[in-house]
Amino acid sequence: MNLLFPLGLAALAAWLLPLLIHLARRHPYTPLDFAALRWLRAQIRPRQRIRFDDWPLLLVRLLLLAALALLLARPALTGSAARPSAWTVVAPGLDARALRGTGKEGRWHWLAPGFPTVEQPAPTTPAPLASLLRELDAQLPAGTALTVHVPDPLPGLDGARLQLSRPVQWQAHPMTLASAQATVASPRLRVHAEAPASARHWIGALQRAWSPQPAAAELPADTLPARGEIAVWGRTDALPAAWQAWLHDGGSVMTAATPVAAATVVLRSAEGAPLLWQQRVGQGRLLSLPGEWDAAHNGALRDARLPQALLLALQPPAPPRVGDARDHAPRQAVLPATAAAPRELTPWLLLAIVLLFALERGMASRAARRPA
Repeated sequence: MNLLFPLGLAALAAWLLPLLIHLARRHPYTPLDFAALRWLRAQIRPRQRIRFDDWPLLLVRLLLLAALALLLARPALTGSAARPSAWTVVAPGLDARALRGTGKEGRWHWLAPGFPTVEQPAPTTPAPLASLLRELDAQLPAGTALTVHVPDPLPGLDGARLQLSRPVQWQAHPMTLASAQATVASPRLRVHAEAPASARHWIGALQRAWSPQPAAAELPADTLPARGEIAVWGRTDALPAAWQAWLHDGGSVMTAATPVAAATVVLRSAEGAPLLWQQRVGQGRLLSLPGEWDAAHNGALRDARLPQALLLALQPPAPPRVGDARDHAPRQAVLPATAAAPRELTPWLLLAIVLLFALERGMASRAARRPA
């Protein structure tokens, strides 16, 4: 136990107050004249000793002042506190009752928003497990043991490897998950009506290679594409003013014009030659596939691998969110060593002061009613 404010012990000097009060309030002795002793020679009075009346009351008052002084000194306990109860979380989809067995020790919760107990029904709404583990790690007190039961393969992953502030008992349970292959949705191309016929023919063949769905209708000269669509100019001259404003506000345009020097190559041909460039214009992106869009005269457009490569360049697939659970066991982050916060005894001292004050008042009232 340490004192956070040792100077508060100076209040112990107040102990003089009850001592002086008890000395001043001793029971008085009234002298009485007695006839038979009037003519006796006066004797030297014996030295009187200091004697306190009601010493239990004095002791209670001294304890009360000592408790007040100790409260001012702010005593606190340092060192390791009692280890909190361990936590066990189970990912939805696993049988929590079977994992828990007959043992009732510890705290078992679902790895779901709010972390409900396993006695409640299993959550059905999917949630990112990695984010939930980071949230739980931030909420649990330091030193709490954590055990995590997850399915293998593990869904709900994000791009970063888990790093928690505590070691984790990672339990992976093989189970069959619904296969979800990462597919690339076909981008919606809208060709300008003034594009050359060869360009419109090649774009139509490209979209039929991507999806059996019919191609989108051509855009009239005074119409802008919808948000999320890729506008196809198909010509080498400058874009119309309305298209330039739409591109600057976040649209995507694909043109046959020569790219600027700041553009980056996002697709190459089978021979390694640059084929598709991309550059940022405001909040939008400008895709440049320079040259004549005529498969009869442009050999690169007849490559059988071009449709899939161009699809991946225009709309890349989402990163995978399912992986091997054993490979994604959390690592313990290296945190700077911090001393445990002292635990002050203020509530207990306040309770002791209240009890001592009540005891002192009761004893003082009885002493006041006592006959002289």
